[in-house]
This record gives sequence, structure tokens and C-alpha cells, in this order.
Amino acid sequence: MANVIEVEDLHFRYRDGTEALKGLSLSIQEGSRVAILGPNGAGKSTLLLHLNGLYLPARGKVRVLGREITPQTEKWVKSKVGLVFQDPDDQVFSSSVWEDVSFGPLNMNLSPEQVKARVENALRAVQMEEYKNKAPYHLSYGQKKRVAIAGVLAMEPEIIVLDEPMGYLDPRSKENLLDILSRLHRRKITIVIATHDVDLAAEWADRVIVIKNGRTLAEGDASLLTDERLVREADLRFPVVVEIFRRLPELNLFPLPKTVEEAVRAIKALQAKEPDQRCLN
Repeated sequence: MANVIEVEDLHFRYRDGTEALKGLSLSIQEGSRVAILGPNGAGKSTLLLHLNGLYLPARGKVRVLGREITPQTEKWVKSKVGLVFQDPDDQVFSSSVWEDVSFGPLNMNLSPEQVKARVENALRAVQMEEYKNKAPYHLSYGQKKRVAIAGVLAMEPEIIVLDEPMGYLDPRSKENLLDILSRLHRRKITIVIATHDVDLAAEWADRVIVIKNGRTLAEGDASLLTDERLVREADLRFPVVVEIFRRLPELNLFPLPKTVEEAVRAIKALQAKEPDQRCLN
């Protein structure tokens, strides 16, 4: 698969002198589900702001769909990479849901018919059609999160990046959001999330990128989250499923299960190997 995002030796320093990115490099493939993991202060949010041109590199390069992000291409990249902020209140600001979701398409000089179609499709994708006339401040946090995603979808980007998408959501809202992300992935949209939630990364991502102190520590599949050296170095923890089987070394399982589905398969396989104790009674 082709790389849709390439970051090379990226540096960034805030005005107060804080060096957030210190030569970070990574690549993201087309159609992948990527979890960027790291502790607080690792540089995750700063990195995301570079991926759609809100920040420009102080040093190094960011390429999206083969084009380097520069002052000349920053407007273009915003139409290709949709960014969903951690807090929807930073993104949802209009007097109605419809107005909010239509904001981006209206600024793309589309016809009224095209804007209407995009907004309807976006609201349908996040199951918020019935709330189109509601004021966002009357919505729950999870509903506002879905409106923020709809506003991004209405731009019809090829890549969507989300900063801590599950933050402050209740269990049902988390399930709804995962369902939305799954449907978007089936539409061949590349999805990147920044998170410190290792359980989410293990269950959802097909690629994991671990960063710390503004640098990339490792890139690979979710099996990275079974690597004790890496998990400790990155100030993370093992996913709950991994931790359970790490504490049962007598089962002699390799590789360790990382997801609930893998754990269920492993347990069933172990049960099938056990002699039928009923025959011994």
C-alpha cells in the first residue's frame, strides 16, 4: 500500500520555548487504521496539527498524498485531511447542527445543492439527522463529538485524524464512535487517532506508532503492545488482555492475545486440549 502521510525529521518548538517535536519521523499507509500512542506530553497533539496544515514544520518535512506541506499547500491539505479535536466545544460553534456541519462546504464555493447533499450524507454517517435543527449546546458531549466528525466528513477528506477521540465519553458513546470509525474505514478512508488508551489501540488499530518526548520509538502492528521493554520505555501499560495472559506464563502462549477475540480463541483452544475430567469420575 502507498504511503499517504510521510513525516521526516519533524521539529517544532512553541513560543514559550517548549520543544514538542524533536526529529520525529513516521509513515502512514493508505486505508490503514493507525493509533499514535504515547504518554501526556509526548507530542501527539502537536503532530496531528501538522498533518492538516494548522502548524507548519519549523524543520523537517510533512508530505500528504505525495505533496509537501508548505504555506503554498496548507489550504489544499485541509481539504484532504480532516482533523477532529479532542474537545468538540473547540470545533462545534454554530447556532444549529446544520449550520455547523455546512460551514466547511460553504467555504468551498460549492453549489447549494452540493452543500445540502454533503451535510445530509455527513449527518447520516454519524446518525445525527434528527438533530439537524438543534443548538449544539443542547447536545450531550458524545453527540457534539459526532457533530464535530460530521463537520469533517462534509469536507469529504481522504484522511481523518482524531485527537483522543474517546476522551470523556460514556461506554455507549464509545461504542457508537467505534461503529462510526468502522464504517468510515469500510469506505477506504485512512483513519489516524492519537491516544494513550492502549486497550483501544490493541482492539482497533492495524498499525501502532509509539512516540515519546517528540520522537518515534517504534512503528508496527499491535504486537508492539506485548513488548515489555517498549511499553516501559514509553511510559504506557499493557492492554488488559495482554496483562492477564502475562500473569499466566504456565499457559505458554505465544504470541500473547491482544484483543478480546484473540483471548476467547486462545481459551477455547486450551479447553479443547484438556482431557474430559468427567470421564475420570
